[in-house]
Amino acid sequence: MLPAASRLRRRAELTDAVRRGRRAGRPRVVAHLLVEPEPHPPRVGVVVTRAVGTAVTRNRVRRRLRHLMSPRMAGLPAGALLVVRANPPAAAASYDDLATDLDAVLRRLGVGTGAGRESGDGRECGAGREGRGTMRPVSGAGPNSRR
Repeated sequence: MLPAASRLRRRAELTDAVRRGRRAGRPRVVAHLLVEPEPHPPRVGVVVTRAVGTAVTRNRVRRRLRHLMSPRMAGLPAGALLVVRANPPAAAASYDDLATDLDAVLRRLGVGTGAGRESGDGRECGAGREGRGTMRPVSGAGPNSRR
């Protein structure tokens, strides 16, 4: 997870990075990088719009992108403001697909990817939760089936 001091939260900062920064995109992720002249620790903002999906889907994508950015912060230059924006195909993407697209975007922006795929404990963000609450079709007979 990204520390609070490493996150972009103000709309003005996000807008500034998007308007004045360099842009690189892939089908699932677009990134905007603005390197400010005054040296400060790099900061990252993640934008996931309603076009990506429901609130649950958007939050899952946002958590995954934040988790992926955490080890990659070391590769960002001092004074960097990076905005990572998820496109609608990110909703159906696996963790590895998002990692691949994010690394490609960072390379295109000329930024080192830091630790790369090592993302802490090696588990996927939200792993083990996908199966909960899903309805499976019942095949044929059961205690409540009518005949």
